[in-house]
Amino acid sequence: MTGMIFADSLSRLGTESAFMVLARAQKLAAQGKDIINLGIGQPDFRTPDHIVEAGIKALRDGHHGYTPANGIPALREAVAADLNARHGVEVNPDNVVVVPGGKPTMFFAVMMFGQPGVEIMYPNPGFPIYESVIRYSGATPVPISLEEKNGFAFSAEDVLSKITDRTRLIIINSPANPTGGVTPKEEIDKLVAGLLDHPHVALMSDEIYSQMLYGGREHVSLLQYPEIRDRLIMLDGWSKTYAMTGWRLGYAVWPDAAVDHVTRLCINDHSCVNAPTQYAGLAALTGPQDAVRDMVAQFDARREVIVRELNTLPGISCTDCGGAFYAFPNITGTGLTAKQAQDRFLDEAGVATVAGTSFGARGEGYLRFSYANSTENILEAMARIRKLL
Repeated sequence: MTGMIFADSLSRLGTESAFMVLARAQKLAAQGKDIINLGIGQPDFRTPDHIVEAGIKALRDGHHGYTPANGIPALREAVAADLNARHGVEVNPDNVVVVPGGKPTMFFAVMMFGQPGVEIMYPNPGFPIYESVIRYSGATPVPISLEEKNGFAFSAEDVLSKITDRTRLIIINSPANPTGGVTPKEEIDKLVAGLLDHPHVALMSDEIYSQMLYGGREHVSLLQYPEIRDRLIMLDGWSKTYAMTGWRLGYAVWPDAAVDHVTRLCINDHSCVNAPTQYAGLAALTGPQDAVRDMVAQFDARREVIVRELNTLPGISCTDCGGAFYAFPNITGTGLTAKQAQDRFLDEAGVATVAGTSFGARGEGYLRFSYANSTENILEAMARIRKLL
């Protein structure tokens, strides 16, 4: 029995259920059960060899010490050059802050604005860490409903209607986790235009899946709107694009007024990102992109397979959203709740998925399937679920 007394704020901190499902799936696999994992959100490809070699070379070259808290200059310059090439925008490398993954940017952004008495808007269903950290900060989370009938894109009118004098930050994510939804340019245009009437509201755009779009869809970066650059935080990174989830490397472009604040948060939190990983990230941005194009092409082919197969399952229908590497089918016709379907599919069919409610209350009636797995395994998983249903 412990005598420790923990802070009340810990009770407001949530978790990411995909990791819990992964742990349960691994436990079942260790017991000898054949498990197909369509739950975890990470590419099933190896990090490209030239990136791995750059990390090894950095270690051998003696890059073993601290780096600047905001990232090595060469990496921040490469990020700025990459953003210019992909989005046609000018970014000052001094506004780029390199962090260990995508989550520190989310955490820092929310903690920078969140406190009791203020409101922060976030997508629901959405990446669970958004709502978790908002609650942890003491702010009131205000959900932005993402609906299947709109392709899980946000409605600018809906977002703008929820802004109050207490709103401090709006979080958007396109292409989106868990839905794969891609918000069209016209909605982003309307949102940006409407935000001009609310200069007190900051924006965090999570663009971690920016290079994973299919079916002719194009990514619209919020960096392309100069009228909001002075209050925009744009999050991106290496984890998804370069299959580098375990390297823990991400970045954000911060507005001038926030750079010093976030740099101090980095110093207090993690000092700096480990040096060899930054050199690997530099090689990723400046080296050949063939592996990225090949990976995205394979995801595209798998997307077509999984959406087609899901739509043949009894009681299930699936919208083709065209971004990231997730399908988010409607399972209401099965008569199962999201949690029941998640548990039965894993326990009885050996297929790991994640309940839509793991991504917010508005995820009830849906499951997230990651198609970061082979076509063969996807087809086998669909056959198992069909048999169960």
